[in-house]
Amino acid sequence: MTAPERVIVVWLPDWPITALLRTQARELATSERIAPEEPIAVMHDGAVVACSPSARAEGVRRGMKKRDAQAACARLRLATADEARDSRAFHDALVRLEELAPGAEPLRPGVAALRARGPARFYRGERPAASALLAALAQAGFADARAGVADGLFTAEQAARAAGEERIRIVAPGEAAAFLAPLSVGALGDPDLALLLARLGVRTLGEFARLAPGRVDDRLGSRGARLHALAAGSDSRTVTPRVPPPELARELDLDAPLELAEQVAFAVRQTADAFCDGLAGAGLVCTAVRILIVSDAAERSERVWQHPTSFDAASVTDRVRWQLQPSPGAAALTGGVVHVRIEPEAVDDAGAHQPALLGQGPDERAHHAMTRVQSALGHRAVLTPSPGGGRFLAEREVRVPWGDGSGPPARRDLPWPGSLPAPLPAEVFREARPAQVRAASGEPVGVDGRGFVTADPATLDRRAITSWSGPWPLVERTWDPARARSAHRFQLALEDGSAWLAVLEDGAWWLEGRYA
Repeated sequence: MTAPERVIVVWLPDWPITALLRTQARELATSERIAPEEPIAVMHDGAVVACSPSARAEGVRRGMKKRDAQAACARLRLATADEARDSRAFHDALVRLEELAPGAEPLRPGVAALRARGPARFYRGERPAASALLAALAQAGFADARAGVADGLFTAEQAARAAGEERIRIVAPGEAAAFLAPLSVGALGDPDLALLLARLGVRTLGEFARLAPGRVDDRLGSRGARLHALAAGSDSRTVTPRVPPPELARELDLDAPLELAEQVAFAVRQTADAFCDGLAGAGLVCTAVRILIVSDAAERSERVWQHPTSFDAASVTDRVRWQLQPSPGAAALTGGVVHVRIEPEAVDDAGAHQPALLGQGPDERAHHAMTRVQSALGHRAVLTPSPGGGRFLAEREVRVPWGDGSGPPARRDLPWPGSLPAPLPAEVFREARPAQVRAASGEPVGVDGRGFVTADPATLDRRAITSWSGPWPLVERTWDPARARSAHRFQLALEDGSAWLAVLEDGAWWLEGRYA
């Protein structure tokens, strides 16, 4: 039996926390970010899967239920686990490792392995090689990284986790079994097996390794036999280096800051061409692009743009120009632009976007026409309606710029309790129409604290009401004073045959829609 190969495993502790902090620095405004020194816990299925050092200092531990963790630390900040976020953030660490030692294999987000032979020969020893890798990660912002060197992947990972403050733990060749012997059987990563072995009185890897292999195979099957070999230090798996994906992002550094959007768009044209050519060379097209713009005043403007089909160089250039133009609710850059980065956020197989011989002519012409209007008048000059979610009828239609693939902020398929059931009004007013609903005495009709009308509605804007129904209360966001709403809906039928949907809100009447 051949000896396991020497392996270097790099482990970044609390990786879900690190990925969360690094991602929010790119995607969230400063006021919305979680400070690194705050106690943080990442949750999955109601249990803690990772927590920050400050949270552990307050008594929070992995595996805790949400209520127990909040009881241990009242100021605990909670975040939802996201494997995609962890993987994207780990890409930066992998790239840094591969700059020094090509051939890294990501075992999982936060853990990577490399064959020790090449780096050890280059840096003249396993410890200098591990030190060089950790130093490179520290320069990239991963100061807490640990490294383990041992025979086999499993032993090397356990060595990295046992490194402690020394940050590097080296297990000499042939000493894997002795190093693993005192570790708990929980290190195998199989909670069911660990529970079974504990009931049998087997609590360490050394005790598990001393069991007869034949009996382990008979009782636990092939998986148990595999874990039994790991406990004995016999790890036959080898490092399988990943194939780095092609670098598809493109960057432009401007020597002299440019202040006009048209100037920046002109300068970025060649970069956009190179971006699209790189995608085409990889057999891909971009359906969502992330554009980062940095000014000489250290201001950042970052946005993800969607496309209904795929981006070409001209449409990427348009997005750069539109991003520099002031838009409602967004702060414009005050300095000159010195850096532009274009990277694909979502890609697709180019073969799926080849034009068909028949059936796509009118759609393509319409798309090009709308895009030309946008290029001349601005991104929000052409809007298309999109169904959205909400309790008020006007919220169910959201107008988005032509070509944006992003959906409305509120999903339509949510339950939306309190929303109006079918049949809906034939005409919905996007802008509220003020109205007056009065009783037969001429007094305005209202709703008291118990939800009853103060008088029967008799007229709508001086037109006689023949029948009515309601009120139906509608209460939203009572926990948020700035966005809270409280209203009552009525259906009113008039003597001329028309029917209206009226709303009483904050003592004022307005019409939401008309049935006929």
